[in-house]
Amino acid sequence: MKNNILESINYDLSLELLNMNLLDDQQIQDSLKNANEEKKIINEYLVSQKIVNEEQSSQILANYLGYEYYNIDVINIDEKLIKNLTYEFITKYKFIPLIFDELNKRYIIATSNPLDFDAINIAYAIFGINAQIVVCTDAKLVRIKSRIFAQNDIKQTIDEYNKQERDIDSINIVGIDDADLVNSPAVKLVESCLNDAISVGASDIHIEPYEDIVRIRYRIDGMLYENTSFSTKMYPAVSTRIKIISKLNIAERRVPQDGRITKTYNNETYDFRVSTLPTTFGEKIVIRIFDTKAFSYDRSQLGFLKEENMIVNELLKKPYGIILLTGPTGCGKSTTLYSFIKEINNGEVNIVTVEDPVEYTISGVNQVQVNTKANLTFANALRSILRQDPNIVMIGEIRDEETAEIAMRMAITGHLVLSTLHTNDAAGAVTRLIDLGLQPYFVTDALVGVISQRLVRRLCPECKQSYMSNKYENEILKINKSQKLYKSVGCPACHNTGYKGRIGVHEILQMTEDLKELVINKASTSQIKQKAMDNGMLDLYTTCKIAVLKGETTVQELLSIMYNK
Repeated sequence: MKNNILESINYDLSLELLNMNLLDDQQIQDSLKNANEEKKIINEYLVSQKIVNEEQSSQILANYLGYEYYNIDVINIDEKLIKNLTYEFITKYKFIPLIFDELNKRYIIATSNPLDFDAINIAYAIFGINAQIVVCTDAKLVRIKSRIFAQNDIKQTIDEYNKQERDIDSINIVGIDDADLVNSPAVKLVESCLNDAISVGASDIHIEPYEDIVRIRYRIDGMLYENTSFSTKMYPAVSTRIKIISKLNIAERRVPQDGRITKTYNNETYDFRVSTLPTTFGEKIVIRIFDTKAFSYDRSQLGFLKEENMIVNELLKKPYGIILLTGPTGCGKSTTLYSFIKEINNGEVNIVTVEDPVEYTISGVNQVQVNTKANLTFANALRSILRQDPNIVMIGEIRDEETAEIAMRMAITGHLVLSTLHTNDAAGAVTRLIDLGLQPYFVTDALVGVISQRLVRRLCPECKQSYMSNKYENEILKINKSQKLYKSVGCPACHNTGYKGRIGVHEILQMTEDLKELVINKASTSQIKQKAMDNGMLDLYTTCKIAVLKGETTVQELLSIMYNK
């Protein structure tokens, strides 16, 4: 785009910014100058500087060009309209047909780049000059495009195999290996399944063989949902394909195996951790999905309340001692630990981590992968780390007395140690350390705080619905009169689950002198917890209740953490 045209567009867009009250005069003038110097459209510059988000950027463009802005996440898209276009075509021209408007007899076409007038003209040529162009964000267009094509590929692949199987049975070919016959559909199915899981935001893929069917389920926001199923005759080729790309032994079906896959999708790199387990009807395969881009979470995204953040600030400023995160598997302990490490990684300290496995890489942090085959255990790695002059040490998990003792000794000899422990609540971590064989005085000297965490599903902001609480809910929430709460409904944005994403709820136990005295006197977990609450600790029930009353989650999610502590 030539400079004079770019500057003219940027000037017009800056006026739109002024009309929308997104920035003040000085911010607009500075942004206009910088965008022109960097030869960028001003709204793109603002997004790159995190001054506005992508949705606001799209709204600016829509207003400037006289188009409507559409949140395409909440639209039931007519997928038949997309079948006539290819994935590559939509990627190139950045538009996608949404629906046919029966009332006005026209197609609704969403674009994430309304300034690409050539692409707009192509859209009109395909769908008619009467088509209505609307604007959407690029991220939402990419996500919907990826999901639709991946799901179509899965269905087509299974249909292709079923047809191939009928043809094979009808001509009764002899002497050809079954795996060879179905190899091509198997390759397509595995690839499409990985792509589909990424596009819907799944954390795990479960591939489960039964007597007469193989089921594929995705874990989304902590819950498992069935995605599709296929013939058991296809499964040997599918499992073989997964083993090949994850570098597992394809001939071994009697013992569990673990492997990894790395692939790029939509210009992002993903790691997949593969686990196989022999079952009655074959090997069950679970694939955990990791986004390998730089870890992006910070504490503001993890659900800590204002008063909890004040305590966490105090804990992270300690020059030495141990901070523990507790909770069941999958409650986000590692994510919270990584966010802490990212926060205190200021370049002035030496941070070393020992993990099994290293889930995310953080620039400037020395991360060690446990390798039991090479005798690099948690304990052995920690002994070596002491000779590396660390200031801060993160231990993926305290699993035994030896690791616990080394971690505690590091904590009382001038190191800040962060780690995880499997206990039901914060107070339980104190008694668990003693149960592992550590002396109470040793625990009180080293431990500075414990954070217990759970994840609850966040209500979808697009479709959540308000209502007044009933008597039963009032009793659960311990409130005297009905209050406005929100319930899940379901829409395309949340795949009709009513929830989108998860939020952390916490209880934070800060070691005080009176708590130390209780520990020395071998008090019970309940006594330690009660004293901590007397000192102002908010327990998991209370913090989740606050999230319910704020409309972030539901009473059902509160009940789930009450009964699954």
